[in-house]
Amino acid sequence: MSHKIVGTSRVLSGADAAFLNLERKEIPLNIACVAIFDGPIPFEDFVAKIDSKLHMVPRYRQVVVPPPYNLGYPTWEWDPHFDIRRHVLRARLDPPGGEAELSALAGRILSQVMDRRKPLWEIYVVEGLQDGRGALIPRVHHALADGISGAALLNLILDPTVEASRVITKRRYRVPRQARKETSVSDALANAARSTAENILAAEAVLMSLVQGLLTPRMQESLQGLVGLLPELAASQERLPFNNPCTGQRQFCWTDFSLADVQAIREAAGGTINDVVVTVMTRALAHYVRLHGQDVDHRFVRMVCPFSLRRNDKGESLGNQISFLPVALPLDIEDPVKMLHAVAARLRIMKGARVADLLALAGAWLGSAPPPLQALFWQGLPLIPLPLPLLNMICTNVPGSPVPLYSMGRRLLASYPQVPTGHELGVGCAVQTYDGGIFFGIISDTDAAPDADRLRDFIQLSFSELCRAAGVKRTAPRRNVPIVPAA
Repeated sequence: MSHKIVGTSRVLSGADAAFLNLERKEIPLNIACVAIFDGPIPFEDFVAKIDSKLHMVPRYRQVVVPPPYNLGYPTWEWDPHFDIRRHVLRARLDPPGGEAELSALAGRILSQVMDRRKPLWEIYVVEGLQDGRGALIPRVHHALADGISGAALLNLILDPTVEASRVITKRRYRVPRQARKETSVSDALANAARSTAENILAAEAVLMSLVQGLLTPRMQESLQGLVGLLPELAASQERLPFNNPCTGQRQFCWTDFSLADVQAIREAAGGTINDVVVTVMTRALAHYVRLHGQDVDHRFVRMVCPFSLRRNDKGESLGNQISFLPVALPLDIEDPVKMLHAVAARLRIMKGARVADLLALAGAWLGSAPPPLQALFWQGLPLIPLPLPLLNMICTNVPGSPVPLYSMGRRLLASYPQVPTGHELGVGCAVQTYDGGIFFGIISDTDAAPDADRLRDFIQLSFSELCRAAGVKRTAPRRNVPIVPAA
């Protein structure tokens, strides 16, 4: 890839700083994926390859430095001790390593809170996989990237052709001899004042846009639909079997199916790709709730879908530019196509009413508060006991490359994304399209949801049910990665 990924400011935004303040042992805030290739990735060559491309992401050589007395937001400063080998790491499974062993390794890696004394990213090169496969497990801190920019960063370590992936050039950056001079109290106060003004202006811009939107027929129709959904939103404030306190120990599993089958469902029954994904996830959750001996009649899952606020870039800029779209989805609709229509209608109303913009407005107003108060809010939020959960789970859907990508001459077969979870959200789901497939990554807390592999199996079951109901003949499940549990 030739584009350069940049950060727009040395000073973290309020959203980026919030992810630093929110993190603790029980809530490791990694964005990651398990990427599987058709052959092993040679470690030394891969280290040299990444080192040759790091000039494209200057922030990957910067550390987070808090301001004096936490008067402002932290800043990104050059790491005078930067060493590529502290970030590109070797992980070896006892051969032949199957899917179960790779999954267990990913769970151990994703349970770890990142060391803030170094730049907040790592790539694990996994060796010892069965059938001669190779794997990478890259992860970045959520303060460094959201899902969109995280996917763009994954593209940075990959290439669009076999030939380009084998090219290793000389390193094009220098490690500074000493750290940047610490931010002074006056600089911290000035940064805080500037950030407050920027957030006030951002809030006013969102507010003006919302007011203008109120004049459109579509917005008015969506608001009327939103009023009709308010009873469901209120009724969805209850715990599901996996809404339990998290310990921080994670497990990660995955599954996938054909994008062509999803497109066939769209043609037969309507909706978008995201509508199909959310419907499959909702049906899988209904199966999971029944598995735990609970009824689904008149019950809803309150799912939150991260919503990108990026307009003109596709992830080239770092940091977080997201809001959240909450939606209450019914668990008790038996007919899969009717559930698809119900999900699509609710997502359409929530988007049309610009609920994500309303939450972005609230975030901007919060960002106008003094940074020390914001830090106290985010640090204390996980400690507040709530009688009912604000949401049940996060489900994010990020578009990936429609064509094959390569690393060191090896073709990327599958990329299973991971979205962080924690507090009382025992399960999270991330979905990514890539090269004709849709890839689900299920992260779960080992105490809150020890049987999340059953949820993974229910995703496959639910998709098959939806295919049959829509009159779509399902193709064979995508098994680009013929890795089976080792004997």
